[in-house]
Amino acid sequence: MLAPNYFEAMDYAGIVRDYGRPETFVERFTRTSRDELRALQEARFATLMQRAWQVPFYQRLWGGKGIEAGDIRSLDDITKLPTYSKSELMQSVEAHPPIGDFDGRASYTPETRPPLVFQTTSGTTGKPQPLLFGPRSREIQNLLLARFYALQGITGDDVIHSVYGHGMVNGGHYVREAVVHWVGAQLLSAGTGVETRSNNQVTLMKEFGASVIVGFGDYIKRLSDVARELGLEPGRDIPIRIISGHIGAESPESMSAAWGGAEVYDWYGVGDTGAIAGEGPDRAGLYVQEDAQFLEILDIETGAPVADGEAGDMVCTCLFKDDVFPIVRFNTHDVSRFQTDSSPMGLNLRRIAGFLGRSDNMVKLRGINIYPTGIGAVLTENHPELMSEYVCEVTRTEGRDEMIVHVETRGALDRDVTAYEKLLRTRFGVDIAIRLAAPGALVDLTQIEVRQKPIRLIDRRKDA
Repeated sequence: MLAPNYFEAMDYAGIVRDYGRPETFVERFTRTSRDELRALQEARFATLMQRAWQVPFYQRLWGGKGIEAGDIRSLDDITKLPTYSKSELMQSVEAHPPIGDFDGRASYTPETRPPLVFQTTSGTTGKPQPLLFGPRSREIQNLLLARFYALQGITGDDVIHSVYGHGMVNGGHYVREAVVHWVGAQLLSAGTGVETRSNNQVTLMKEFGASVIVGFGDYIKRLSDVARELGLEPGRDIPIRIISGHIGAESPESMSAAWGGAEVYDWYGVGDTGAIAGEGPDRAGLYVQEDAQFLEILDIETGAPVADGEAGDMVCTCLFKDDVFPIVRFNTHDVSRFQTDSSPMGLNLRRIAGFLGRSDNMVKLRGINIYPTGIGAVLTENHPELMSEYVCEVTRTEGRDEMIVHVETRGALDRDVTAYEKLLRTRFGVDIAIRLAAPGALVDLTQIEVRQKPIRLIDRRKDA
């Protein structure tokens, strides 16, 4: 008997039965009560844990803490389990090359073992990490993203221009699969500025009538500047109606203005987990797909759960990843907070405020926590002459940490920057210096043309 191929192992009919089609997302979660949702989470968590106990990585992680299978009976017990992050996964890769011991395929018989979908992270915070998927978990992940696209108004009639990276990086492939398999739209898989030069990307959008752009907000914003440099007016010559992606700390208002009034929607997820939370037309935060993702927000220092409304690390358990690589309490080190108000759309799902910064990229200045990823939006939404490209440089002089924000701008570079520095002092409560740069001058520092996520922090304190 042959092992199942991708399509056999994927079980399309079962996925639709268990998760619905993308277009049914709103209906599904307006009629599902919180009690019904919790029961569904518990059932999926039990299945997930059965698989996880068969994976050597978790046997070591949990067994080393004296935890036995009977100790975890429900989601109420999940805090008994330790969290882990990329560092533990990379230690696993080093000890068990080439893909670590978190590959759960050994728990299958040869006749039932699903094929492996293999990608990596972008390597933004170090060496790229292997990302492992079975066909079923991969297709559910694709469906989860397509749910958000449907929620945000993207349809099969759109032409979608994607600036997510390809190669070994997961992002571009996963977005392509979500669009082609579930949305049914025409996709322009342009990728990053290395894969398709920025000038060519703008030309592609115009020639093929792109109506939607998906990707990271930093580069999407950059393409609007490139369009204008080529004499094209976003919104008129390239009539983009929707932008959906990792907007992060970019201002949705400034992003919309840059693209001629396009509707801008945020969503959040990481390579390991897929789509976790996404924004809807109510603009009331990002809805967590709780039937598939169990999200905790934990204190950055202590790891204890924080009260709703307080910021902390997002720790995710993927309730759907029960085939090849289970994910149980993965600490993304991305910071957010749960919202406490009710959903204007009547969806019985929790919401988060979105990406607020990275806890492992935080800078403490005179006792105040500063997230570099949040600084650019503060400047551009208040001063339109400043451009979206910036980088924060941290130095240490005589035992005192200082931050300088280098930001590209239109106009004279020698003008007074007092108003900008006053804005940052008012917003963050600490002095931060501003240095102006010409358009395009920071490309080598931010690496926005070559990286999936541009560099926003240069830490020179170790050189002091």
